Parts: sequence; C-alpha cells; structure tokens
Amino acid sequence: MSNTNEMQEQWTEMVEEMNDAVADSLEQNMKAQAAFVESWAEAVEDSVPEEDAMAEGIQGYNRAYEVWMDAAEQMFERTTDAAQGEDVAPSEYRDIWLQSANEAFKEVMSTSAFAAANGQLVERMMEMRREADDVSQETISQLGFPTRDDMDEVGERLVELERRQHEVEEKLDRILDHLEE
Repeated sequence: MSNTNEMQEQWTEMVEEMNDAVADSLEQNMKAQAAFVESWAEAVEDSVPEEDAMAEGIQGYNRAYEVWMDAAEQMFERTTDAAQGEDVAPSEYRDIWLQSANEAFKEVMSTSAFAAANGQLVERMMEMRREADDVSQETISQLGFPTRDDMDEVGERLVELERRQHEVEEKLDRILDHLEE
C-alpha cells in the first residue's frame, strides 16, 4: 500500500512539474508576444501609413499572433504527451519556438507597413550620419586639417592637370611628327 501511495505522490509531483513547465512556457510565450508587439509598435510608431498599409500591417500581426498561438498549442500537446509517458526531447520545445518565431517575424516583415517603417528608420539613420559627417568635417576644418571637400577639390584639380598634360603630350607628339617629315 505504501508503494501505491509513493507512486501516486510521484505521479502528482510529475504532473505538478509538467503544469509548472506549461505555465512557465505560456508565461514566456506571453512575454515574447509582448516584446514582439512592442518592437513592432516601435517600428511603426512615428509612421502613419495609408489605411491599406495599416490594415495589411494589422493582418500581418494577426497572422503572426496565430503562429504564436499555434506554437503554444503545440507546446501544450507535447507537454501532455510527455506527461503521458512519451519520450519528448527538450530540443523539440526549442524547435517549436524557433520555427514559430521565424514564421511570425516573416508574417510581419512581409507587410508594406513594416517596409514603410523600415524605410523611415533607414532615412533617419542616413540623416543622423550626414549630421555626424558635417560635425566631424567642421571639427577637422577647425583643427586645420584638410576636409573631405578639400581633398575632393585637390582630386578634381589633379584629374584636370592630368587631362591637360595628356593634351600637351599629344600636341608635342604631333609637332615632333611634323618636324620629322
């Protein structure tokens, strides 16, 4: 009888551990979804796309959400299988989440709203780079060093001098040819 109680306790303990694992998994899923939504919201925060693009963006998010929910369902099913004695490798859980994350990001990143937000981000980064370049060129100039514009001017002058030299050499060659005749 004590053996039966011990087996019952072990079973109860295993089920509790599985329930805790499922609860932790669902909590991590919700955190991942929240982080995903937050990053997506930041990506489109300052943009106000057209209504069609916005609708497409929302549809992309909805498809991504469905992917996350399918992953949660798969996790629950595999946890149930493990609780019923099936040998479930821990890598299966990881693979479910990695595959789901890839699919969810693909759903969102393929929308025109994401493309528009990404375009705005790149545009802002280019503006910041231009501003940083302007500041660095001004600083270099104030320190008495040649700036990029100065070097470009020197390069243009060198090219022009080479062109002129080539013309002079051609004229000299024609004069020498004429004198030899």
